[in-house]
Amino acid sequence: MGPAVRAPGRPAAALVTLLVGAVILAVRFGAEPVSAARAISDPTSLDRAILVDVRLPRVALAALAGGGLAAVGAAFQALLRNPLAEPYVLGVSGGAALGATTAIALGLGASTLLGAALIPAAAFLGGLGATALVYGVARDARAGSSGTSILLAGVMVNAVASALITAQKTLVSPSRAQQLLRWLTGFIDLPSPLALVVVTIYVALGVAVLLADAGRLNLLALGDETAETLGVDVRSLERRIFLASSGIVGAIVSVTGLIGFVGLVVPHVVRRIGGPDHRRLLPFSILLGASSLVLCDLAARLVFRWAGTEPPVGAVTALIGGPAFLVLLRRSTRSLG
Repeated sequence: MGPAVRAPGRPAAALVTLLVGAVILAVRFGAEPVSAARAISDPTSLDRAILVDVRLPRVALAALAGGGLAAVGAAFQALLRNPLAEPYVLGVSGGAALGATTAIALGLGASTLLGAALIPAAAFLGGLGATALVYGVARDARAGSSGTSILLAGVMVNAVASALITAQKTLVSPSRAQQLLRWLTGFIDLPSPLALVVVTIYVALGVAVLLADAGRLNLLALGDETAETLGVDVRSLERRIFLASSGIVGAIVSVTGLIGFVGLVVPHVVRRIGGPDHRRLLPFSILLGASSLVLCDLAARLVFRWAGTEPPVGAVTALIGGPAFLVLLRRSTRSLG
């Protein structure tokens, strides 16, 4: 569908190189200095344990989360035709966090196969509930309004979710309350192998749906009526995108908590690099999103060396994405004016 896809060429190679470089840096450096030579030569060394057992799974989770959130952001911006749409701003992440924290407050742990599957499932249901609310607002907004109502709905969902999570903290033990607090700030921490596998499955399935619908997302730019004339079942497409996105966000949030603005900033950068065709935009966003969150997590870990504490990666992405959001909001307001 749409025009023929041009060869990805240099942008794809550059993004792959960036991701490989980011992974190498993130595995090599961190809060504790390690010797790569010792890790390679001595399988029983502490350096080997840190690199392979600690940093590599954490970097894998950061890449998985960054790529998934960026893909969802690109899909939302196309589906809602709103440049400010992304899972955090729209409240989908907040709803997913509420679902995950409710499961934790009820005692569903992630140490077993059942727990590792149930917490992402609860986060999926929470994200789906938030998505359903935004979906109802979006249907009216796409009919011709500026989309401000969508953003207000997202702010409302995030506020309610944050309030309910805070209320849950008063009803549980201090250790569990601390665990709930992490969901509000966003951490890339060492995941259990089981949780990493479950999240990978959720994200892989959701991303596969988004990539399969990339050509149809291109046609939505022509308007719903034109897209339907060209053979796109718009309502079915909307449901698939929202369901797939809820699954991706729910799985990621169930492990990392709230990490915002990756899905907002990355697709805008990729459009400048590779154009608006979603058959390129989505895979490029996955690559750049993965690289971005890996580097943000590396920055958070390096701060530990001189600060003695590690800031949440959600704070790092907010420091970058917050100003970008204000710039995009100002541009959108000017274009409407």
